Amino acid sequence: MRIAKITPQPGWVLSIVADDGRMGDFDVSPYLEYEAFEPLKNHTEFLKISNGGYFVEWDCGADLSADTIEARWRLVGKAEPQATAQNG
Repeated sequence: MRIAKITPQPGWVLSIVADDGRMGDFDVSPYLEYEAFEPLKNHTEFLKISNGGYFVEWDCGADLSADTIEARWRLVGKAEPQATAQNG
């Protein structure tokens, strides 16, 4: 899976659109107990996320692979497939 769009939501949830149009929610809260993710307990830090396509990464250095997200997300629908080109 390649991540086309990611949007942080309240409650430590990420709304994700895959490049094939699948849409889902991923709950980050179970990861907050791990040292690398502890800074994300501050919701302001949680919002500082970057989309690497095959991973997401926060400013604090915590990251999740698209494979991990795909294995544990909750599918909520399907959108139109996204173009594979990255926006500048």
